[in-house]
Amino acid sequence: MASWKECGHGMERISASAPVVNNKIYHISLGPGDIPPYILLPGDPGRIDAIMRTWDEAEEVAFHREYRSARGVYRGARIGALSTGIGGASTAIAVEELARIGVHTLIRVGTMGAIQPDIKVGDLVIGFGAVRYECASSEYAPPEYPAAASPEVVMALVEAAERLGARYHLGIVASTATFHLGQSRPGYRDYTWSGSRARMEDLRRMGVLGFEMEAATIFTLSNIYRLRSGCVCAVIANRVTDEFIPEAGVREAIMVANEAVRILQEADKSRPTLRHTLSSLAVALEKLYGKLPGSTPPRGP
Repeated sequence: MASWKECGHGMERISASAPVVNNKIYHISLGPGDIPPYILLPGDPGRIDAIMRTWDEAEEVAFHREYRSARGVYRGARIGALSTGIGGASTAIAVEELARIGVHTLIRVGTMGAIQPDIKVGDLVIGFGAVRYECASSEYAPPEYPAAASPEVVMALVEAAERLGARYHLGIVASTATFHLGQSRPGYRDYTWSGSRARMEDLRRMGVLGFEMEAATIFTLSNIYRLRSGCVCAVIANRVTDEFIPEAGVREAIMVANEAVRILQEADKSRPTLRHTLSSLAVALEKLYGKLPGSTPPRGP
């Protein structure tokens, strides 16, 4: 099914199954090459300004609906950012469309509420897995499918936090579909129910570090699409101690994500190519066993 749009040369046919307008994917309004393949994913479009201020070079690229994008350079590393809006549904659209234009490494930079008493407001949480309460990932995989970050992205985030001297915690987060009852808060007129009331305490006993709303979607889709992903969140609330400080730790989370991108880019540049790896393996096998019957040299770049 397609619709038609007025353009400079008459009417342009637009597919409804994968809308592209003026060579830009519809929701994020970006095309191939518009943004680097290493990208930070804040939820809030306003946080793009805070991210850009930490880069050596920065420019805004597009702003359509909740999706505001920027590109720039951080300590020699080309880097991008795109806001996802709140929750799994809009985040799934962002990941889908970024994958289509060549983005391969995604790091969520967000905020969260801790549910462990020893996590202080202003600390960072690096999530290596997420509980899938956010609903969007259920459209892609059964509940048994794990929402797991990419090990190399987690390692880069940990290394970045160590280099920068940031106080951080490493563990599992819970991604919820709603902010209020989904995170054991009362609704309007103090409405609640047993499942909502029990959730926070159950997760706390399971060792989950806190609530946020997007990581599970990013992790699940990234694994399905063979992308890399990670998550670093600033703790702006602690639900056990009942503290809330807006923006606490946000700049530190941004800096850790920036540095992780630089670490990953350096590692990617020094990593042997597939051809080199296969050639080395073939040489090693030939030394051990002689030329294998029917074997041919590896091909490709």
